[in-house]
Amino acid sequence: MAAKKIKALVIVESPAKARKISGYLGKDYHVMASMGHIRDLPANASEIPAQIKKEKKSWASLGVNTEEDFDPLYVIPKTKKKLVKELKEALKNSEQLILATDEDREGESIGWHLTEVLKPKVPVKRMVFSEITKKAILEAIENPRELDLDLVAAQETRRVLDRLYGYTLSPLLWKKIARGLSAGRVQSVAVRVIVLRELERLAFRSGTYWDLKAVLGAKTGNQTSFDSQLITVDGKRLATGKDFDESTGKLKEGSKVLLLKEEEAKKIQADLLKKDWTVTKVEKKAQKRNPSAPFTTSTLQQEANRKLGMTARDTMRVAQRLYEDGLITYMRTDSVNLSGEAVTAARKCVEGRYGKDYLHPTVRQFSSKSKNAQEAHEAIRPAGTEMKTAEELNLTGQQNRLYSMIWKRTVATQMAEARLTFQSVTITSGNCEFRSTGKHVDFPGFFRAYVEGNDDPEAALDDQESALPPLNENDQISCKELDAIIHETKPPARYTEASIVRKLEAEGVGRPSTYASIIGTIQDRGYVRKAGSQLIPTFTALAVSRLLEEHFPNLVDLNFTAKMEQTLDDIATGDAERLPYLNKFYSGAEGISEQVKKHEETIDPRKACTLNIDGIEASVRVGRYGPYFEKKKGEENLTASIPDSIAPADLSNDLAEKLIEEKQKGPQSLGMHPEEGLPVFVMNGPFGPYIQLGEVVEDGPKPKRVGIPKNYDYSELTLNQALSLLTLPRRIGHHPVTNKVVNAGIGRFGPYVLHDKVYKSFGKEGTFEHEGKVYDVLNVDMDTAVEMLKQAKRRSAPTPIREIGEHPEDKEMVAIFDGRYGPYVKHGKINATIPKDHEVESVTMDEAVVWLEAKAAKMGTKKTTKKKAAKKKAAKKKAAKKKTTKKAAAKKTPEKKAAKKKAPAKKKAAKKTAKKTAEKSTEKTTTKKTAEKTEKE
Repeated sequence: MAAKKIKALVIVESPAKARKISGYLGKDYHVMASMGHIRDLPANASEIPAQIKKEKKSWASLGVNTEEDFDPLYVIPKTKKKLVKELKEALKNSEQLILATDEDREGESIGWHLTEVLKPKVPVKRMVFSEITKKAILEAIENPRELDLDLVAAQETRRVLDRLYGYTLSPLLWKKIARGLSAGRVQSVAVRVIVLRELERLAFRSGTYWDLKAVLGAKTGNQTSFDSQLITVDGKRLATGKDFDESTGKLKEGSKVLLLKEEEAKKIQADLLKKDWTVTKVEKKAQKRNPSAPFTTSTLQQEANRKLGMTARDTMRVAQRLYEDGLITYMRTDSVNLSGEAVTAARKCVEGRYGKDYLHPTVRQFSSKSKNAQEAHEAIRPAGTEMKTAEELNLTGQQNRLYSMIWKRTVATQMAEARLTFQSVTITSGNCEFRSTGKHVDFPGFFRAYVEGNDDPEAALDDQESALPPLNENDQISCKELDAIIHETKPPARYTEASIVRKLEAEGVGRPSTYASIIGTIQDRGYVRKAGSQLIPTFTALAVSRLLEEHFPNLVDLNFTAKMEQTLDDIATGDAERLPYLNKFYSGAEGISEQVKKHEETIDPRKACTLNIDGIEASVRVGRYGPYFEKKKGEENLTASIPDSIAPADLSNDLAEKLIEEKQKGPQSLGMHPEEGLPVFVMNGPFGPYIQLGEVVEDGPKPKRVGIPKNYDYSELTLNQALSLLTLPRRIGHHPVTNKVVNAGIGRFGPYVLHDKVYKSFGKEGTFEHEGKVYDVLNVDMDTAVEMLKQAKRRSAPTPIREIGEHPEDKEMVAIFDGRYGPYVKHGKINATIPKDHEVESVTMDEAVVWLEAKAAKMGTKKTTKKKAAKKKAAKKKAAKKKTTKKAAAKKTPEKKAAKKKAPAKKKAAKKTAKKTAEKSTEKTTTKKTAEKTEKE
């Protein structure tokens, strides 16, 4: 008898999403996960079909048939074949196929690929929803639509375009600069933007100027004191940072300002201390502030980076989890629109939590600034209509923090505007005018719930309040303090993740939903490194960016890339066709294919790897083992490695000379270690200067090394200081509360104190100030260490992002963790990185096992099998039996014990005799072999 057919097979991308939706739809529906895309362009040569390889097609390595309408060559990876089989089997027992993938282009594309592979003979419908709640899912299943083939075409064109760009340009970079590099339609533009900012910093010349700052107050009474800044002298405006030319460090041409020098500033200071101070002008200006629009993908990434210190990658990962758990709406969206039910829920929440005074009198709606807000149709907000807080949902960690931020921003959209009064007071003394400014919050409005850039609205509200004391014209003021202050102009700030996302979006480059992976890729490829929140380009990035700019200027031009993006949007709406566009981009004399062939012959690899930076006499070379200075001295070529910690904008002639000179001198010996009898060297490596005890000896133990903290000048380090650093880590003592050991040492990230898994760094400068005294790793005492540890975070075992399940062989848990270099799977002691094109939630046990086995093989570690487990069990039984025998032997009579004592003596004598016999035999064999060798010679 045939099995009863189910109403529909519903396919989503991830298991978490499948579980949630399955609970809402019930047993009439079978919900399965596709684990992302079930097919794609070939990831490597091994995935290219044998027939294509056999025909030796010129386009085979691209995975795109450039000879026939740019047809993509789609393949099903080995890891997905079992899943495809399972989906086909499930479809046989279904009356309908419902595609419930995400409602953006990517989701539409996944749905289309499923129909192409599964070839369903039953009706196919597409259901879309922006939140995973019961109401939304039931409404979506009742109102399906057809697949949007324009969206599918747009996504396919993007995929093909990115493949043509990356797979055509990247090999050129391998040949001319270094293997492992990559080029990308958005990636290369993002790198260039970051490089240009670094070059601006390199060209920057600092300027200095002086001004005066006063602390003023009423002549009588206990009126609050306030600050005031000198703005004019004899009616002439004082120079400030904006008046300087960044390329010269001097005042801009035509600037009609007064530039004070130190002597003049101090003379004015002395004169004014004898003068009267009078309020000459009081101005007040009322202002209203409106809340920001609810979150889009881009603004969520920016604000999470600024407020919570989360990377774009972390933000999207956590948001994905919140979405799949039915807690927020879809997180890949350009729209700032809120649905009617969301607005109603937010307004109800405002009135209930903050009172009617805080509710905006009318519904506040927002319109998108994006030309084509195509991703989803609603902003990111809490799902459903209850508007529960993170605490009410029992969320913890990053989920709590990100959800809370989304909740606050959504609620704030329906709150009353904040009303402020800005105050500006001019105070005159002698021939000088000072200005004081203040701000008073008349009504906080939405500030009560949300303040941009601040994670604590109440604390931010306090910061907003900076009102001046009551002041009127002609009031006499007392000068309590007056200081002459020097200022130095600052170079343009480096990009952070938040500011690069804002820049790319403003320029129309790429889609916000891809920014997280782009920022991750440029770091993984070695184009950018992070220092704190700053994104610093490497010298490799400078070389690659220059090569592309010189030979393929359009491909890294912001306007050209933005136009590409617009064309792709036009294809999505049916206003443009894919084939003419792809032909123009790839084929013909001006196409990328011919351009690469043309320039490949003319680009000199040595020139491509050499950077001649303005103002730096030595060249910078990008080498196989990192960047280095190169300088000619007569006929000799002098070189010196550039430490990884040195940014391109930090280069100077002095630095180049110093590094080259140190390289010429070689390791500097400070003297001999009094106990070890080994030389103590000061050396320089890619991570900075360090001390080494002894020399490197082939096949010998690795010499002890310890980094030199930033608060020590390695060029002036003494032998005693070096010996003290070599004693690290050192025990400070026992903690007064726990009685556990407190240690001080130097690790990979510099000096630290450590107690019971609580780690606290000394910071960038390698020092910590406590009770007026400065301590470092060598002199830090217990009181100071305890104070440092109070400011530290406890080191805890990493929490898995997701548990995949029990390993099929040993039943131990396989889980996914978030590491420094991205997510990875862990099983026992083996960690394997998850490939960049895999979503965390879509990883299957089969995929995890393949990656873990590959990593184990690479490490030379054999995985535990059932056979090994059985052997282990047998060994345990044998050990238990032996233990039982020993216990029985312990109960023997004294006579038997005495006999047992004699046995080892006999055994020992027998061994001795056997050893002598073996020695004689060996001696005979050696003599025989020597004789044979002599005879042959």
